[in-house]
Amino acid sequence: MNSVLLSIILIPILEIYLFIKIGSQIGAFNTILLIFVTAIIGIYYAKYEGLNTIRSGFMQIVKNEVPAYEIISGAAIAFAAILLIIPGFATDFLGFLIIFPITRKLLLGNLSNKIKKHQTKKNNFIDGEYEDIEDNDDRKI
Repeated sequence: MNSVLLSIILIPILEIYLFIKIGSQIGAFNTILLIFVTAIIGIYYAKYEGLNTIRSGFMQIVKNEVPAYEIISGAAIAFAAILLIIPGFATDFLGFLIIFPITRKLLLGNLSNKIKKHQTKKNNFIDGEYEDIEDNDDRKI
């Protein structure tokens, strides 16, 4: 079975289970309030981390380096913000893991290193041919 289809089925089941378990412990109103609070805190923290990532990316560009980690990190922060908006405790937990810089570095550090190695292997030369044209030639522009 396709992993995307499997996750579409299993994630809501896990979220419903967690809603029931946590709701029975702290109450329905507190559970709903907790969902809204985690979404609001997550979105503001995602905005903060996103701005830090953009700032770090510009610093890499100023140093004439490829901001590979910053690009991947920015996409991960956007994905984490979506996870935090979706109501649920499992998605919030995963979203907060991705948002925090320490765990994001652990999750994405290897991928950015591969991209940087790939970028340094590329040549920065453009291959081409040329032909000298005389002054009285019609092809001269």
